[in-house]
Amino acid sequence: METPANLSEALNRASLDKFHIRSMIVAGMGFFTDAYDLFIIGVALVLIKNEFHPTAFEVGLVGSTSLLAAFIGAFLFGWIADKFGRKSVYGVEATVMALAAIASALSPNIIWLIIFRFILGIAIGGDYPVSAVIMSEYANVKDRGKLVGMVFSMQAVGLVAGPLVALLLLVSGIPHDLAWRLMLALGAIPAASVIYLRRKMPESPRYLSRVKGQTEQAASQLRAYTEGKIAVEVKNEGRVQAGLSKYILTLIGTAGTWFVFDYAYYGNSISTPLILKAVAPNASLITSTLLTLLIFLVAAVPGYILAFLFMDRIGHKRLQLIGFVCMGLAFLAIGVVPGITKEIVPFIIIYGISYFFAEFGPNTTTFVLSAELYPVNLRTTGHGLSAGVAKMGAFIGVFLFPIIQAALGLNGTLKITFVFALVGCGLTLLLPEPAGRSLEEVSHEDQYMVPLSAPEPVAVGD
Repeated sequence: METPANLSEALNRASLDKFHIRSMIVAGMGFFTDAYDLFIIGVALVLIKNEFHPTAFEVGLVGSTSLLAAFIGAFLFGWIADKFGRKSVYGVEATVMALAAIASALSPNIIWLIIFRFILGIAIGGDYPVSAVIMSEYANVKDRGKLVGMVFSMQAVGLVAGPLVALLLLVSGIPHDLAWRLMLALGAIPAASVIYLRRKMPESPRYLSRVKGQTEQAASQLRAYTEGKIAVEVKNEGRVQAGLSKYILTLIGTAGTWFVFDYAYYGNSISTPLILKAVAPNASLITSTLLTLLIFLVAAVPGYILAFLFMDRIGHKRLQLIGFVCMGLAFLAIGVVPGITKEIVPFIIIYGISYFFAEFGPNTTTFVLSAELYPVNLRTTGHGLSAGVAKMGAFIGVFLFPIIQAALGLNGTLKITFVFALVGCGLTLLLPEPAGRSLEEVSHEDQYMVPLSAPEPVAVGD
């Protein structure tokens, strides 16, 4: 077999191995925690309202404040990880998530709950760019979409775990004022389980080699981490010094598509108990929680699985377009078919279809594309900016969903969501197709490579 020319090429050519799977699990546990913490609040809120009797404004903040904070966390941690290294923050966010989950469960009143959920959201936002990019930078070309998609698909496990935990607590007879606290506190367990593993994980070899110029160290750490599977003759590649101004169109595409998707997705997902209450007003909390779990299991989970299995074959950009179109049409059907929001079975079927194509499409691909399309010195910044803007869309969606539903009804609310899906299709067309291409090729980062002997320059394009 031909010897790879450099470290990046060795990573691009590497066969799928257990070190890839190990990296995926360590990164993916963060996304399990993110999903559990973000979506459990939808069920917990029903019980919280009975204890704290919050105003409508406070209810909106409890449900959405973590998303607003994630906007800040994604920006901040993404910038830090490009400036000082992925390892500098990897594990820090998991620690903050664990502590904030416990603090949220111990909240003495609604104001403290909002504060602790805000801190939790900062850590959740910080987890997005670092976990995504760690995986994409360890991945090979052939399986990159699958591996990064598998990291994100751990969100599916969190989506299922949330209502399942809630259901078990509700049917066990535990007092409601204790049940919601347990729901929130349990989010600390998966976050705590990976703190040590994340801190022991070596720095991204691409970052260490192509940003810091420490190729020998990167090659040595990679050889040890892969148990000798990747051993490359050291060749200094220089430093990549690309400027963000050269990637504005890409940023509009990745941040814009993720924004419009998260507006629709989080508004619907966190408000699913409210949606089901509107469709089946006489259903008990246990019944509506069961229906939520059913939707996630039957529609969402298969969507996640099929997305990472077939993304590299279909194309990352193409799958995003398919998902936006089909998801949007499902929302339109709910919005325009007379009486559908009064019939639980047809509503659940079409709502489930929208969920399937959200996962088998933009929910997965927006995360993956943002980890692929930027050069190595801007990769977590680009992903963090995209994820941060997306979480602002999610905040707006969750905060406004009850207000819009009260004004326009469920039909009108989902018609607006259909329009957002159409906008997502248009913005997706701004992006290149990265499937089957290396990170270096698709981001054109070699154009901004400077020799190691040169003084560290100002980023090209700024």
